[in-house]
Amino acid sequence: MIIAKTKKWGNSIGLIIPKEEAKKMHIGEDQEIGIEVVKKENPLRELFGALKFKKSTEQLIKESRKLLESKWM
Repeated sequence: MIIAKTKKWGNSIGLIIPKEEAKKMHIGEDQEIGIEVVKKENPLRELFGALKFKKSTEQLIKESRKLLESKWM
């Protein structure tokens, strides 16, 4: 699988294939290729909301800050 980046190209979206991958696959300019598009997801997004805590995020952050401050002072 090749990981490629998208980039605005006029009114379209183009794909940027890394040079090393293009060489490996013998892909050159003006060649017609077939691709299968699968959007790469951020693994952290999958976890967001998956875990339930008894305390709010804000409360957990405050407690963490207090704990860190007490250890460093």
